[in-house]
This record gives sequence, structure tokens and C-alpha cells, in this order.
Amino acid sequence: MLIDRKSRFLTREEMIGFAILAVVIFLVLPLALDTFRLNLFGKYLTYAFVAVGLVLCWGAGGILSLGQGVFFGLGGYGMAMFLKLEASTPEATAIQSTPGIPDFMDWNQLTALPWWWEPFHSLAFTMIAVVIVPVAVAFIIGVAMFRRRVGGVYFAIITQALAAILTILIIGQQGFTGGLNGITDLRTLKGWDIRSDEAKEILYFVNGALLFACLFVAQYVRRSKLGRLLIAMRDQEDRVRFSGYDVASFKVFVFCLGAAFAGIGGAMFTLQVGFMSPTLVGIVPSIEMVIFAAVGGRLSIIGAVYGTLLVNWAKTTFSESFPELWLFGLGALFIAVVMAFPNGLAGLWSEQIMPRLRKRTGGGNGAPASPAPVAGLSEVRKAAAE
Repeated sequence: MLIDRKSRFLTREEMIGFAILAVVIFLVLPLALDTFRLNLFGKYLTYAFVAVGLVLCWGAGGILSLGQGVFFGLGGYGMAMFLKLEASTPEATAIQSTPGIPDFMDWNQLTALPWWWEPFHSLAFTMIAVVIVPVAVAFIIGVAMFRRRVGGVYFAIITQALAAILTILIIGQQGFTGGLNGITDLRTLKGWDIRSDEAKEILYFVNGALLFACLFVAQYVRRSKLGRLLIAMRDQEDRVRFSGYDVASFKVFVFCLGAAFAGIGGAMFTLQVGFMSPTLVGIVPSIEMVIFAAVGGRLSIIGAVYGTLLVNWAKTTFSESFPELWLFGLGALFIAVVMAFPNGLAGLWSEQIMPRLRKRTGGGNGAPASPAPVAGLSEVRKAAAE
């Protein structure tokens, strides 16, 4: 997957966008917020991993998934299992009927740790699993659906059903998963207390660094020949298929990549917040994650981050100030942004703010910039031949 020789990895505008986002995440927010609020924004950033993956799947590839909470939850539960095992030493659980197993297992009368929990004693295995497990599930779903040319609204409905199935499974298997309460009382990571203020601040910066790593991977994909093919498939899938490309394989790849991003976000959520529950896996959170990408702009990976921060900040603010009206306020925000700016915050920036800035600085004629160039089929063929 090589970068097109005619394309730059980052345009001037994109470099400015990345720099501004870095200043906001690593400088402005840490200086402006106390530890509690900073940890809250750290939680918001974990959702941004999912939104960035959705930009690749939905914005570039035209694959609308309403089940990204599944991959977010798999990554989160993987990290929670490791942390729970570390907190469930025989000494810490001596008062249980069966010491050495998580408390919810003891409450449900399990007498031994399930075999599939055993590997999560290893941090190295856990770090691999929070990526590989979501990718493996996405690969199975993608192959099953895309090889049969299932797409559009049908694929969205199927992924939504999978989110509901996983939620029911987690709640129903209470003895193995913690049920409705989830996996709670997570304290340390290799002896490091993740509940302290210092740990929360450090995890915030780790979270931001990992998010930028995912942003650069996403940018690489967008600028590669694969990214051009994804856009061509989104607009004229049949023509791309008739040109000899394996459309299903490209869709499977980008769907798995989005799942990997979501799994990393879920793992960081568990570390940042200190618990994982099925309420973060189901249909409602999955739809909210699509809203994050839509508000930020489904064609912009940077816009997806801003959309995630804005929607979650508004959600928290409305719920604190107007507990009975916050859902209406959040819905009004979403409707207003979508109706006024169909390309989200990224469209607002490229179509309204940047042209005015160019006029004032004398740089260009003020014509709005397109949020994402659409590759013609001839350009795709030419890029692939290079």
C-alpha cells in the first residue's frame, strides 16, 4: 500500500489542523481543566478512536456500521479482565468462598477461573488481545457480509443486531462477565494505582498519544491507493468491481481497521474510567458513536475528534444543568448541525471559516475547499499501475 506520488501525506491545511488539535489536547485542556474534568475529556477521547474508524469505514468506504460498540466493548472487556485478575489475588479475596477468582464469579458460585480467562493474567497477551479479538470478529462479519455483497442499510441493521446480541450475551452470562454491573473495582495496572490523580493525568496523555497514532494511520490509508479505491467504491462500486478489483477484500480490511481502532479506544476507556459494562456495548452507544462522526464530519478524521469532544461535552453540560431536558438539547444540537452543515464541523471550517480567512489575508479568491477529493476511476487505474 504505497502513497500516491502525486499526493502529499499532509497538505498545508491538514498540517495546521493536526497542529491545532495537538495544542488543544496536549496543552489547552491540561492547563485549563482540573484533574476530574481532564479525566472526563480523557473518556471522551476514547470514543474518538471509534469515530476516526467510522470516518474510514463510512466516510471513505461507504460502510455504515451501527455496531461499533461491539468492538469498543471487546477491547474494553479484554483490559478489564486483566485488571480484575490483578485485583483478585488470593490475599485480596481471602474472605470469598473461592479465593483467587473475581468477586462476581464467587457470588455466582463458580469454583474455578474459566479457561478463557487464564491468558489474561498476562499484560502482553491482553494488549494484543484488545486489538486482535475485535479485528477477528470484524473479519468474520466482514467476510460473511461483503463476500455476499450485503451492504447499505442491510449491513447497518445486521451490525445493530450484533450489538444487541452481544449485550444480551454479556448480561445473561453474569457469572463469567459480571452481568449488568459489568467488571468493576479495577485498581492497579502492574501495581500502579490507576485511581490516583497522577495516574489519571498520565493516562490522559497516553490516550492522546495513541489517538494521534491512529490518526496518522488513518491519514496514511486515506492518502494511499487503497484510500482512493475506497472513495471510488463508495461512489461507483460496480465500476470498480468490473475493473477487476476485489471490492470485498478492501471493505473487509477497512472494517477490520475500524474495529482495531475501536478496540484500542475501549481498552483506554477501561483504564481511564476504571470499569467496563454492557451499557457501552449495545445499540444506543453504537448509534451515538455514529453521531460523533456525523457532527464532526464523516469525511474528516480530525473533524471526528472535534465532533466527539463537542457532543460529549454538550451531553455532560446539558445533563448537569438540565437533567430533564438534556436529551432534547442533545438531539437539537445534532439536528442543527446536520441541517445547517451537512459535512459537520469539518464542512463548517472548510466552507465558511477558511474562505473568510483567505479573503482577509489575501490568500486566494475565497472559494470553499472541498472536504474530500473524489477519485475518478481513471485516476484509480493510473495509481494502481504505478
